Amino acid sequence: MGFFIFFLFLGAIIFIFSSKTFSPIPYFPSQRADLPLIIKALNLKNNQTVTDLGAGDGLVIFKAAESAYKRSLNTQFIAVEINPVLILIMNVQKLFHPNRKNIKIVLDDIFKMDLSLPSRRKSGDIVFYLYISPWYLEKVIENCKLKIVNFRVVSYMYPVKSLKKKEGIIKGKNSIFVYNL
Repeated sequence: MGFFIFFLFLGAIIFIFSSKTFSPIPYFPSQRADLPLIIKALNLKNNQTVTDLGAGDGLVIFKAAESAYKRSLNTQFIAVEINPVLILIMNVQKLFHPNRKNIKIVLDDIFKMDLSLPSRRKSGDIVFYLYISPWYLEKVIENCKLKIVNFRVVSYMYPVKSLKKKEGIIKGKNSIFVYNL
């Protein structure tokens, strides 16, 4: 009976991670070696909202939130993910995070959600962190442009071709592309 439950659980996990509905973009975490450079690229400030679209297990959001907490910044963090298993993992991590009051975890589809959510704040910067497949980057950027006038994008590993003229690059283990729109 124990093996049956184990294999049923394992099958459910495999289904969720291979399902186009629950995981349209493969889960690949950002490289830990590049985290300090990613945090630098986010340029954390007071009254800023950092949104990780396709947050995975929340590695970047939680590390950035920890950095903001240590610097006593009033920075808001939003982790958006469609995979319910990864949402569960992030919610457990949030319980033990010192900056949990400034972290919001959202179960949603980054291609269908209302991306104006962070722009409802009255002041400060809006930054989107993206580590998604290059063929989805343009679609997400266009969705952001429809809802928000001024924002920044930090894209890990993949450049946004339509924003090439506004590009800044930080070299680490992988490249980090920064865009001010």
